[in-house]
Amino acid sequence: MTDRALLEAGTEAPAFTLPDQDGRSRSLADYRGERVILFFYPEAMTPGCTTEACDFRDSTAPLEAAGYRVLGISRDAVEKLRRFADRDGLEYPLLSDPELSVHHAYGAYGEKNSYGRIIEGVIRSTFVIDAEGRVAHALYNVKATGHVARVRKLLGI
Repeated sequence: MTDRALLEAGTEAPAFTLPDQDGRSRSLADYRGERVILFFYPEAMTPGCTTEACDFRDSTAPLEAAGYRVLGISRDAVEKLRRFADRDGLEYPLLSDPELSVHHAYGAYGEKNSYGRIIEGVIRSTFVIDAEGRVAHALYNVKATGHVARVRKLLGI
């Protein structure tokens, strides 16, 4: 099992460029000057990840009105992300990180408890990144259900 470095509030958010569900390259730098909610989820089209993604979808308007852009990231292939976005009406970018390099940079991959077993995998995590590219909030080991409501409360939205 691997150790993982956890990000803390105030640290520079790791830079990245990844393809979205349409194959278009997206970089964190593209959002400089805007606030970003970046959420890592284990696998597209699974029950928990669908719940979380749809909760973000349903909160996109108030989040954007408050100045936040939502980005989802998983290790799924671009084609699977396209099917996920189409199936569930997800209009925000879903980013593909099959090599897990961005997951590792954010500490969103490593040891976790899965039904009583310690395994290595994607750790459901959310990061709020400020307009200057710094981590404002780093939330690790979050639950899919109710998470978006907690993020909105944390942000006063």
